Amino acid sequence: MFSNPVYITFALYLVVVLGIGFMAYFATRNFDDYILGGRSLGSFVTAMSAGASDMSGWLLMGLPSAIYLSGLSQSWIAIGLVIGAYFNWLLVAGRLRVFTEFNANALTLPEYFFHRFGANNRLMKIATAGIILFFFTIYCAAGVVAGARLFESLFELDYVTALWLGAGATIVYTFIGGFLAVSWTDTIQASLMIFALIFAPVMVYLNLGGMTEIHAALAMASQTKGIEYDSLVFGTSLVGIVSAAAWGLGYFGQPHILARFMAAQSVKSLNTARRIGMTWMVLCLGGAVAVGYFGLAYFTTHPELIATMADKTGRIDSERIFIELSKLLFNPWVAGVVLSAILAATMSTLSCQLLVCSSAITEDLYKGFIRPNANQKELVWVGRCMVLFIAIIAIVIAYNPNSKVLGLVSNAWAGFGASFGPVVLLSLFWQKTTAQGALAGMIVGALTVVVWKPLTGSELYEMIPGFILAMLAIYVVSLFTKNSAAVEACFAKADKAYQQAK
Repeated sequence: MFSNPVYITFALYLVVVLGIGFMAYFATRNFDDYILGGRSLGSFVTAMSAGASDMSGWLLMGLPSAIYLSGLSQSWIAIGLVIGAYFNWLLVAGRLRVFTEFNANALTLPEYFFHRFGANNRLMKIATAGIILFFFTIYCAAGVVAGARLFESLFELDYVTALWLGAGATIVYTFIGGFLAVSWTDTIQASLMIFALIFAPVMVYLNLGGMTEIHAALAMASQTKGIEYDSLVFGTSLVGIVSAAAWGLGYFGQPHILARFMAAQSVKSLNTARRIGMTWMVLCLGGAVAVGYFGLAYFTTHPELIATMADKTGRIDSERIFIELSKLLFNPWVAGVVLSAILAATMSTLSCQLLVCSSAITEDLYKGFIRPNANQKELVWVGRCMVLFIAIIAIVIAYNPNSKVLGLVSNAWAGFGASFGPVVLLSLFWQKTTAQGALAGMIVGALTVVVWKPLTGSELYEMIPGFILAMLAIYVVSLFTKNSAAVEACFAKADKAYQQAK
């Protein structure tokens, strides 16, 4: 077993990321370093870290699976994400970097909201931290499931053992190194992901012999399943298209991505980061779509190999398509590198989510309400303990072997997009947004996401009604309430500073 090149490659990869974690440990001097790296990230690290923390295991497992099952109609998810990410970089990144610094040098989203709206509404911190903990615990569970699927498939382990192994390495380097470890490893992990997602579909294409053979195989699959695989429109309804594209709305409210903007060196560095990040994203999403699309053609041509995607119960698990294609088509040494990309995607997102949860508990609840005078060393160690606490809860949620990565990510993504997206946008662009309006928007957005499908049974992605109703709640309540002169003056100063820093 231990002479297998795939296992050796995996072991080397894990040694590297754990080594980076220990390096970051010695560079972490205070809680600011542990949570935001001292706001010292350059353009390249900011871009790659934002991308890697965004594109979790769903990029290499969930999205190819959706394309494999339903055809190119599911590409609307990728299209929506590209549009949403671009406007997040363009509209939010620079402003948030300046506004958080002007509002008491806020290190977290709850702290930013608290100071942006007057620093006199503790319910704001509690509600924001509560929403982060609720939805991120689900999100973390998705990362744990993705890691478990990888270890289960590669090492032929039972699901529970794979679960603990997949989560273990991420927990260790996040616990030790904090934000710097997460950001530095994200850069390596993002590089691995783009290599794998460009290389894998090219190998499938070459193996099948070209587009003529691929289209013939897809035509056969279309007849068998009765689904149009070749179209972005046919094979789905208007509601399906809108729901898939609406994933892009979620970017404005994702705390783990927004944290990368807050940690950048300067507003100008974010302009370069945007170009790097968007190029990386387009290539990765295009590669993931191609893996699912070409993968369907490959397994249609080689039906005897479909069984390789079966789990221990014999059920075909389409989320393994990238894993199995890599094992079938690549030299074992190359396969080890390519499959490390799934672990990279999982670890990069899970680590930053654990860190955001830890910061919400430590900075916004522990320091905010329990120990206001806690020293920096105490806060760092409380933060580390909270990483362990959240990780264990996520592992418990992920214990169900039938958990689907894309489904878990979908719920959490909608929750953050609807709860925080409208508040972030209006807090940065509308001076009249009040604390009461922001709080109303967060609660309305979160509740709508939770109750939408159980109450309506609609196929419409819950992000859409949640985002719209939250925006309306903020606007209406803000019209009937008022900010203090100090809050509006701070907004004006931050806005002027942003205009000068562009």
